[in-house]
Amino acid sequence: MIETDIIIIGAGPVGLFTVFEAGLLKLKCHLIDSLGEPGGQCSEIYPKKPIYDIPGFPEVLAGDLIDNLMKQAEPFKPGFTLGEAAVSIDKLSENEFIVTTSKGTKHKAPVVMIAGGLGVFEPRKPPVENLTNFEDKGVEYVIKDPEFYQGKRCVIAGGGDSALDWAIYLTKNQIASEVSLVHRRNSFRGHLDSVQQVMDLADEGKINLITEAEVIGISGNGHLENVTIKHKTQGEFEKETDHFIPLFGLKPSLGPIADWGLEIEKNAIKVDTLDYSTNIPGIYAIGDVNTYENKLKLILCGFHEGTLAVQSAFARIHPDKKNVLKYTTVNGVTGF
Repeated sequence: MIETDIIIIGAGPVGLFTVFEAGLLKLKCHLIDSLGEPGGQCSEIYPKKPIYDIPGFPEVLAGDLIDNLMKQAEPFKPGFTLGEAAVSIDKLSENEFIVTTSKGTKHKAPVVMIAGGLGVFEPRKPPVENLTNFEDKGVEYVIKDPEFYQGKRCVIAGGGDSALDWAIYLTKNQIASEVSLVHRRNSFRGHLDSVQQVMDLADEGKINLITEAEVIGISGNGHLENVTIKHKTQGEFEKETDHFIPLFGLKPSLGPIADWGLEIEKNAIKVDTLDYSTNIPGIYAIGDVNTYENKLKLILCGFHEGTLAVQSAFARIHPDKKNVLKYTTVNGVTGF
C-alpha cells in the first residue's frame, strides 16, 4: 500500500505543477498514469511541438516544458506509479481514499486530484479503406519527432491548429522535402496567425495547399507510396508521398473515471470553481478533465486550478492549521 497526502491521477503538465504547489505547503504527492513516462500528451503525442501560451515563454517545446516541470517538482520528491491506469476509487472514511490501478497497486490518501487531461483517447481516423494496413508504414496520426520526416514528402490532412502548426513547422525548419496540406474546406479552424502563415507559404510555393479536397485512398508496396485525393472541381488524382498524416484531433473518453460516482457533463467532471472540488468531498478535478461555466482548456488554466485545489486540500488535511500564503520570490523554495 502506497500512502501519501495527495494522490494525483494523471502525470501531465497540470498534475506535475500541482506537485510543486502542494510541496510549498509541505504536502506529499504520488502520481498515477497509464503512460510509461510523465508528461501526458506533451510527452506521448507531441514532445517536439512548440507551445506559445505558457507565461514567460514566447515559445517552448512540449517536451521541454515537461522537463522543466519535472525539475520544478523534484525538490518535493513525488512518487510515481507509471504504466498503470487508475481503475477504481473507494472511500473508506471522510478522509481516506483507496485508489487501485489496473495492475492492482493500491494507493491511500485523504485527498485525490484527478488531472487526467482528456482521459483515454484515440485519434480520429479518416474513412479511408485499408488505412490500418499502413499504420507505422507511412501513416501516422501524431507527430512525435519531426526529425523523423527529414527529407520526406508529407501529406498532412486537417484544418485545425495541429495540422496548420505542423505544416508550418516542417516547412519553415526545412525538415520535410515537400509538405502538402489537404483540407476539405476553404476556411480553417485554427488561429488566424497560423492560417495566414500557411497562406503565405503557399503563395511562396513552399507549401502545396489543396483545399476543397480530401484523401480518399492510399496505396503502396509494403510502405505508403501514393495517396488518392478527391478535389471538388478537379476530380480524383494520385499524389506520390512518403507519409500521410491525418490530424483530425483526438476522440476522448473518461474511461473508468465515468464510473466513480462523479457528476459528469459533456464527457467531463463538473467542479465548483471555488476550489475545483467535485460532488464527492475530498476529490478534486483539475485541467482538461473538468468542466464549468466559461471553461477554457488551456494548460495555464489548469495550473491555476491545481493551485487553488491544493489550498483547499491543505485545509481539509490540516483543519487545525492556518495556512499563510508565502511567496517563493521572498522565501525561496527551500524555505518551505
